[in-house]
Amino acid sequence: MSDEIYYKTATELRSLLDEKQISSVELIQAVIDRTHAVDSKINAYLDTNENQALAMAQASDERRASGQTRGPLDGIPVSVKDLIVEKGKKARCASRILENFTSPYDATAIINLHNAGAIPWGRVNMDEFAMGSSTETSYFKKTVNPWDLERIPGGSSGGSAACVAAGETILSLGSDTGGSIRQPAALCGVIGMKPTYGTVSRHGLIAFASSLDQIGPFSRCVEDSAMLFDAISGHDPLDSTSYAGEIPKCADALRTKKGPWKLGIPKEYFPDTLDPEIHAAIKSAIESYREKGCEIVEVELPHTDLAIPVYYIIATAEASSNLSRYDGIRYTHRSDETSNALDIYFKSRGEGFGEEVKRRICLGSFVLSSGYYDAYYLRAQKVRNLIRKDFQEAFKKVDALLTPTSPTPAFKFGERSDDPITMYLSDIFTINVNLAGFPALSLPCGLTSGNLPIGLQIIGQPLKEDDLFAIAHSHEEAHDYCKLHPCI
Repeated sequence: MSDEIYYKTATELRSLLDEKQISSVELIQAVIDRTHAVDSKINAYLDTNENQALAMAQASDERRASGQTRGPLDGIPVSVKDLIVEKGKKARCASRILENFTSPYDATAIINLHNAGAIPWGRVNMDEFAMGSSTETSYFKKTVNPWDLERIPGGSSGGSAACVAAGETILSLGSDTGGSIRQPAALCGVIGMKPTYGTVSRHGLIAFASSLDQIGPFSRCVEDSAMLFDAISGHDPLDSTSYAGEIPKCADALRTKKGPWKLGIPKEYFPDTLDPEIHAAIKSAIESYREKGCEIVEVELPHTDLAIPVYYIIATAEASSNLSRYDGIRYTHRSDETSNALDIYFKSRGEGFGEEVKRRICLGSFVLSSGYYDAYYLRAQKVRNLIRKDFQEAFKKVDALLTPTSPTPAFKFGERSDDPITMYLSDIFTINVNLAGFPALSLPCGLTSGNLPIGLQIIGQPLKEDDLFAIAHSHEEAHDYCKLHPCI
């Protein structure tokens, strides 16, 4: 068996496991060995649970030998972003304030992974409380981009994207509040997918902005992401926003849905400031779809330019509320420099939260304050509804939209750290999708002249993830970008 077993897809590994060419124990050991070899350079993992993973792999091999396999993900390793809780494991959100917090329960997404036989084997780095686009705000370490160790992997799910790209896992779970799955997937050259809001339970996802957050998959091919989405999606009574209707099975759809489709190109997503190499790669991807018989239609999303201000009002308002529970009293960091109750609150939060988190808490508290609620928060919610209607109107004409995922390739560490506005603009093409609650996916569509990945974003209609994956798979079949790997 190739030494590069860690770079095979879950789809390929499923066949090898079923044919007894490899065992799950061998697969897990290969991933562990790869992580030992390269993670000192990548810094993707905060923790790994190697002994437990090997024991779970042994159990998977025994199930397969007795004909009781749990499905296509049985025995496949999955890394987990540090804000999705696992029983008995630390869940720190890459923040000092939760440095010593150990979860007493499993998130629903983790339970669903166990039910599918998948093996959650390590917790990966992220921007603190998912607030960032570069994984530079983590309290613990800076994860790097496997394609260029001097560049950021994207964020906030930078650890998830980097470990998949580097062969340190086969699959990963991340979360997407304003592009936090799709943007790092684009910058690291992997698949990253944000589901329709409500299709994947948020129970056990430590909240940033509750009306925007969604758990989603990372992988190296579209079919793998479809299988992982199938495993973690479904109604959950523990999540009041969970969708109770039928959710399509997406892996099967790749074999039945072949198009051609009617695809929209929103002119607002191709500004003059778009990196020219990214523009060229997206244009080439669009022409590839045209050659496959798809009809390409220009559409308008007129409120696109309002996405950044609307998002940073709504998201920070929800964050200021969600993060108020971390008070230094119960399970969070408590300052040693306290003499009274007020000191505990102020100093513990001041020491425990990083600068970006503090910035967003302050902004969110301001827009929710007396006298400003109507002027900012309420108005932002009204504009959010207009943004959703823009998409609804566009989808009366087309099946899906094609856009860039990121306006630039991965930038170098420190380039935007002192300029929050420029950093926020990293998510300019992804934020609208979260505000609307629709599904979207990023897949590789080329490399820059500097050998940095470029991502194509496909935005789908709500609850039509099967079409979204099928459209992405159509492009993947015609190109080999998903088979390219960084040289570490």
